Amino acid sequence: MATQLRTQWQDHVEARPLDDGCLLSLKGTWTLAGGLISPTAVLSGSTDLKPASHVVLDGSAIESWDSALVSFLVDFKRAGDAAGHKIDFSGLPEGAQRLVALALAVPEREGAKRDIKTASFLETVGIQTLSAAKSAGEMIDFLGETVIAMGQSLRGKAGFRTSDFLLVFDECGPKALPIVTLISFLVGMILAFVGLVQLEQFGADLYVANLVAIAMIREMGGMMTGIIMAGRTGAAFAAQLGTMQVNDEIAAFRTFGIPPIGFLVVPRMLALILAVPLLTCYANVVGMLGGSAVVSVLSDVSLLQYYKQSIGSADLGDWASGLFKASIYGVIIAIAGCMRGIQSGKNAAAVGQAATSAVVLAIVMIIFAEAILTIVYQILGI
Repeated sequence: MATQLRTQWQDHVEARPLDDGCLLSLKGTWTLAGGLISPTAVLSGSTDLKPASHVVLDGSAIESWDSALVSFLVDFKRAGDAAGHKIDFSGLPEGAQRLVALALAVPEREGAKRDIKTASFLETVGIQTLSAAKSAGEMIDFLGETVIAMGQSLRGKAGFRTSDFLLVFDECGPKALPIVTLISFLVGMILAFVGLVQLEQFGADLYVANLVAIAMIREMGGMMTGIIMAGRTGAAFAAQLGTMQVNDEIAAFRTFGIPPIGFLVVPRMLALILAVPLLTCYANVVGMLGGSAVVSVLSDVSLLQYYKQSIGSADLGDWASGLFKASIYGVIIAIAGCMRGIQSGKNAAAVGQAATSAVVLAIVMIIFAEAILTIVYQILGI
């Protein structure tokens, strides 16, 4: 935590004029907890000093002190020397004098202080543009290697073990059911409640079932499942592969001639491509159940009516369109998580940054893909 700079120094410094300068009596407590005093403010505000004045510091009234006093004295000495004054520290505590002498024994090396340069707007835009172009190139390279590895797997030349695929699928699928159940049920309840508030004004309570079914099957089921998996599984993939980078395990794979993309990325991508649509089917059903809970409590619509209306509102085309989107989301999550993990630096902080970046990238790409596919479906009349 940065030490606070005192703006009032009169309570700790008393200035009295001398024939050839001034006497500064230091008093009170000089600790970091109380903040630092600006030496420049003391020199300029204590008294009108002529060039080459004699400034004597008396510390007999100091109650307690730590490095805050030493910092003040060092800066005071440098400011006084720069102004041409003669600074006398003989009246200070002996320990403070020794510490100041030690601090001033070696002159400050020129250029040792870091200069903070604020980039201009155009410079910032240029840096961000170059960074985006570099990231796009890295993504294209990663996608190319992944497509090649996927092609080899489809031709029966898989570079991974079946047990690894089943283990990843278990993590992506069955173990994600609790969180998918909770979120989907709540989303279905929210959709039903919002729809019921509006439709009951026209006596169309029954059509809340249509609203919930269409919204869950075509849009919300897949999108919410994708966002959940991006935060749960995408971050896990990035953290796993990032940790392997830190431990040089990925470099060891390359040394032994094992392609990391085929051995690590492909099974994760296949697992998500299969798991996300299955979870989406489950989320759609749970979301409609959540809607039925709201409708049955807040309206006169029976569960049987809700069921028949839901079944008749969505056909196989709606289910297929939603599941196709879910498959795309699975690919996006796998690419974002694995790519950020492979690109991770070799320290603990980089692993955390890779996981965060993977989640953000996956969610943004899921929303972008959702918008694009919705427009395409509208144009094609799907």
